[in-house]
Amino acid sequence: MKTGLGFLLGCICALAVVALVGYLSIVNGWIPARGDEPAGDFEKWAAHHALHAVLEREAPTQSPIPADEPNLMAGAKLYADQCAGCHGAPKNPTPAFANGFIPGPTLFGNGDTVTDDPEGYTYWKIEHGIKFTGMPAFKGQLKENEIWQLSMFLKHMDKLPPKVETLWKNMH
Repeated sequence: MKTGLGFLLGCICALAVVALVGYLSIVNGWIPARGDEPAGDFEKWAAHHALHAVLEREAPTQSPIPADEPNLMAGAKLYADQCAGCHGAPKNPTPAFANGFIPGPTLFGNGDTVTDDPEGYTYWKIEHGIKFTGMPAFKGQLKENEIWQLSMFLKHMDKLPPKVETLWKNMH
């Protein structure tokens, strides 16, 4: 019985020490917080896994709008107005503004895509933003339908109708 009590007290003390070290690390500035330094491996791991878990739980599973030419064209125009300044466009693939973000934004003008992501994931990211990345929440700034149009444009960037492809290729 004494062995079990000693083990329990040892675990409680170990947790208390870990909590104290964590607290002291935060309040003394020992954890990097600079925006001009890359994130550490643990920070990347934690952010990636936390975001993925939230997307699995909260992201819609299907778009209520079709990926037709009018919606894709509307999405491309919204992208030019709302997104290209950070995420780039074919005629300005890496905006100077994007260089100030760590982690940097996905650069669609450089050929990065989210075409393999479920459409609801992209919708969720646009609607809610992503903490500690500079990605703002557009809920309240854009209508739900507009967020879906943007999401559908990004989802289908690799197979756009000719008129939408032309607009995209000429975007600054």
